Amino acid sequence: MKYRKIGNTGISASIIGLGTEYLDGEPYSVVEETINSALENGINIFDVFMPGHEVRKNIGKALGKRRKEVIIQGHIGSVDLNQQYDTSRDLNICKRYFENLMKDLGTDYIDIGMLFFIDSDEELKEIHENGIIDYVLNLKEKGIIKAIGASSHNPKIARKVLETGIVDLLMFSINPAFDMTPSNVDVLETVEEFEKQEYISIDPIRNDLYKYCQMQDIALVAMKSFGGGRLLSGEHSPFKKKMSPTQCIHYGLTRPGAVSAMVGCKSSSEVLESIKYLKATSEEKEYINIISNYSEGFKGKCVYCSHCEPCSSGIDIAMVNKYLDIAILDTDNIPPSIIQHYRSLENNGADCTECGSCEKKCPFSVPIIENMKKAEQLLG
Repeated sequence: MKYRKIGNTGISASIIGLGTEYLDGEPYSVVEETINSALENGINIFDVFMPGHEVRKNIGKALGKRRKEVIIQGHIGSVDLNQQYDTSRDLNICKRYFENLMKDLGTDYIDIGMLFFIDSDEELKEIHENGIIDYVLNLKEKGIIKAIGASSHNPKIARKVLETGIVDLLMFSINPAFDMTPSNVDVLETVEEFEKQEYISIDPIRNDLYKYCQMQDIALVAMKSFGGGRLLSGEHSPFKKKMSPTQCIHYGLTRPGAVSAMVGCKSSSEVLESIKYLKATSEEKEYINIISNYSEGFKGKCVYCSHCEPCSSGIDIAMVNKYLDIAILDTDNIPPSIIQHYRSLENNGADCTECGSCEKKCPFSVPIIENMKKAEQLLG
């Protein structure tokens, strides 16, 4: 397993995380099997948003004395008042469910306290005005939570949440189909009708959100990596070709700022299927052939697919392009962390020999040689 740092929290998360939603309603034996498999294979970040007592207790029981090995994302605002998944912005209700979460899990702390499902201006207003933000900050001050996170599916609202300056981690819906859907479209409402959307290129507002995460050192966690399973089906995928779990995971992990990809599993076999990513070849990870029919809008833009590699000089071209894309957002105020990350690369733009091999392989005609020069000028 590989691990990436969650911003400046001092916590490192496995690049593949366990989304526990599908354990809800399963018997304890299934929960135990899935949790054990995840831990045995180095998965250390779990998302627990379900409000029901039984699934929370089962997860806590399965973790047992291994609780400290796990980073738990626990959500504030996830409730089941109407006997189904629901959202509340009532402070007292949020407190009760969050305190019950810790009780059910058998723990006195939650690693990342998540502001749950902030998808509209009204919801953002409510968490400010109803005291929820203050409650979360107080939890962090007391050490009851170690860091603050938020979950969202709306890139415009997610950006506003991050601009509050209190969030260490954003869990956001990321896959090629969502990223190529205009930001004014609710991806959750259209998930059943992917094929009816117009796909052009990665939506610039979503792309800027990812760059902002990298620039501000905010950890980005990908959810909905498989698009509700539709991207794994040639029949239901908007691309008319199925993606593999490995390709979906790779797409999420190659976005700027990405730390981990959450994968929903309800068996050991599903966990093992997901971690095949760790030993996958570059050919198995490649997703460009899936979205190639929609590639015109990507012309000249790096999507960090690494199709151009290997580089004869050992340059991680995709990573250099990520840092460059962030640097050119405001060349007068390049974040010091981006400069540091660039200079810490074993090989960077200064090592480019201009052999041209990368540009011949790039499916989107990215001016890679020119980009390497720009990166060195701005960041070297």
